[in-house]
Amino acid sequence: MTAETETVRVNFGRPMPVFPLSQVALLPHAVLPLHVYEPRYRQMIEDVLDGAGQIAMAVVDHNAWPTEPTGAPPLKPAVCVGQIMQHERLVDGRYNVLLQGVCRARIADEVTAPPGQLYRTVRLAPIENGEFDPDELDAERQRLRWLLTDTPLSRLHAAAKVAECLGQADAPTVAVLELIGVTLLTDDRVRYSLLEEGDPTVRAALIEDELEHLRGLLARAERQVDPDAPKGVTWN
Repeated sequence: MTAETETVRVNFGRPMPVFPLSQVALLPHAVLPLHVYEPRYRQMIEDVLDGAGQIAMAVVDHNAWPTEPTGAPPLKPAVCVGQIMQHERLVDGRYNVLLQGVCRARIADEVTAPPGQLYRTVRLAPIENGEFDPDELDAERQRLRWLLTDTPLSRLHAAAKVAECLGQADAPTVAVLELIGVTLLTDDRVRYSLLEEGDPTVRAALIEDELEHLRGLLARAERQVDPDAPKGVTWN
């Protein structure tokens, strides 16, 4: 079975190398720069460059790790399949890589590594988008644009850029949702919720809830500011 994002295809019938990180670092459509220096991951890059050039970016499940961990860390099931778009091999064998997110997937099982292979591989299954109501998704898009344009959230870093994308008719809503996830949302719990959710309407609602929460925090912070106090002084 294959999944397709633009011209990039993912073969779910073959095991895929997995690159675990401590938190969500990649979502579909986003681009992630990686500096690869560990021997096992240098070997991984060398091997995938000889094949499809794809890696499953996974998240370590710290809650499933024992107090005194041994062996490979447990992984959360949702991953983002990334495609190597650019790479540079340094003279000492390290790599600089640009990885573009292709699609969501979940780990079905882990494959036993053959002798000499230092990195882990897994079998993946797609996280399907399913059917969604375009009108409902468009309504979510308009609410998100309003939040980033006409509320204190407009002062957030990258808010203007995201709001501009939301106002462009040719910018797919699903792609802009991923942009919000990687530029405006920093909570790892929220990012993982976005990664494991296949329905874009549900993702939009999750993003709206988080932005509304941030809006409330900013409003409370503004109410604490005393205009007569010296600059930088607030009531706590």
